[in-house]
Amino acid sequence: MSLIYRNIVVLTGAGISAESGISTFRDQNGLWENHRIEDVATPEGFQRNPALVHQFYNLRRAQLKDPKLQPNAAHLALAELETRLLKAGGHFTLITQNVDNLHQRAGSRNLISMHGQLQSILCPRSRKTRHWENDLSVEHLCDCCDPPQLLRPDIVWFGEVPYRLDDCYQALTEADLFIAIGTSGQVYPAAGFTRTAAGNGAHTVELNLEQTGGSFDAGYYGPATQVVPAFVAELFATESGTTQA
Repeated sequence: MSLIYRNIVVLTGAGISAESGISTFRDQNGLWENHRIEDVATPEGFQRNPALVHQFYNLRRAQLKDPKLQPNAAHLALAELETRLLKAGGHFTLITQNVDNLHQRAGSRNLISMHGQLQSILCPRSRKTRHWENDLSVEHLCDCCDPPQLLRPDIVWFGEVPYRLDDCYQALTEADLFIAIGTSGQVYPAAGFTRTAAGNGAHTVELNLEQTGGSFDAGYYGPATQVVPAFVAELFATESGTTQA
């Protein structure tokens, strides 16, 4: 296929996983499962009540084991886009704000999980991580520090710096196509990604349930399982020099 876009960067948010059944946990009052965000999603909340924080994330981690929870058509379309682009000699970077494992299960490889992963735990002192699929409690301590530290979910909480920001911005400066999927784009630093990509000459596209008001060159709106595969198919057709029926 003849490449119109050789370097594609995709940013995904909660909207791409919603149709798979991932609970957002956050309601219209800003509460997560009847808890204040300050109590379950900040370093200070973990210091005050680590047992509560562990309980909250144990529920989210357990959800990933539900056999009904599968990557949806949007996840699969992005994995296919990556595979085909790489085979054609292009470059692909997927930046996700999600902490589930659906992109990995769909087959995405060059993935930056900027907010961490549910199936990973972290020593807060050494910053060492390890894969973890079971419940975590206040009895779980690290084996890398003296004295041993209380292990925590490997999640970027409010007030903390997202992971691999340098890699994100490097990819954005090299992109010729930037696609934002299922994200409000209102929280920094992700809120500035579109501007960074556009400032370096990239074509910017929003795929979302509804328009967010961001400054994109183009937008396609509807459920992710519909608009993402359709956009990827249109991209392949354009790259091949054909048109969709």
